[in-house]
Amino acid sequence: MTGNHKNTTITRRRALAVAGGTVAAGGLAAAGYQSAFADTTSSTTEATAGSSMSSGTCMELMSSVTEGPYYLDGALVRKNITEGKSGVPLTLRLTVVDATDGCTPVPGAAVEIWHCDAWGYYSGYTTANPGGSAPAESEDGSTANDKTYLRGYQVANANGVVKFETIVPGWYTPRTCHIHLKVHTGGAKEDGTYEGGKVNYTGQLFFDDEIAESIFALEPYSKHTGSYTKLADDMVYDGGGASSGLLTLKAVHKKDPSKGYKGFLTLGIDPDAESTGAGSGGGGGGTPPSGAPTGEPPTGAPSPSSSASS
Repeated sequence: MTGNHKNTTITRRRALAVAGGTVAAGGLAAAGYQSAFADTTSSTTEATAGSSMSSGTCMELMSSVTEGPYYLDGALVRKNITEGKSGVPLTLRLTVVDATDGCTPVPGAAVEIWHCDAWGYYSGYTTANPGGSAPAESEDGSTANDKTYLRGYQVANANGVVKFETIVPGWYTPRTCHIHLKVHTGGAKEDGTYEGGKVNYTGQLFFDDEIAESIFALEPYSKHTGSYTKLADDMVYDGGGASSGLLTLKAVHKKDPSKGYKGFLTLGIDPDAESTGAGSGGGGGGTPPSGAPTGEPPTGAPSPSSSASS
């Protein structure tokens, strides 16, 4: 892999505004995860985000894309979605704002994310072949629940902010490295999950090729070999940089990507709109790899449990 694609141009085809900031994170060991996921966002980051909201310029509405073939209802409301899955730590700070009302925060909005593990497997669909050559999902040695890992909701605070603790996703054929997300409003937390309301936005978050490929050279990612799809060749990412969902990321240690990353993104939505991304949406969903699902939840879909946490 020779990832050197760094598209920094900004378009309005799929408008997403990114609030950047400094990061601090730890390593892959247990103590490292605690450090990587610590809430150490600097006051500089807070000031940058605040400035973007008060400048009088509001980001445009984001255009939804497909939810893809691996969506499942019933994800748990929790901050840490790893469930023991190994990989490079990633902390996401996402801010939901109303792009139709001066980018005011949307408190109570529920942000849902889901993505594959380091070898390209999704919970609920662990027998789907990720393409290339990878060990079976069951060989990773984790205690993760095969129906719930790397999926979760967080409900936005008064400033419209949610935070997730996860790992950098791996890849599967024919997609580049990405995270799926939905923004819901009008519902409420119930029995450990989020019920009711409507989906205002369905989208995907993307990773710079150089960053992704430096991570994929590490264990456990390196056990999945094959042809990785670059951003420029992905069927969903449209080349628009941040406005197309490209995350702003900064390594804790420039020479050691295993120490983790933090990513920041401001999501401009219309709370009155509805866009589920199911069965349609711009950008296409990508041809599922061999053995992949058709979109129907498997028998025994995820159910709330005592593992749900704030």
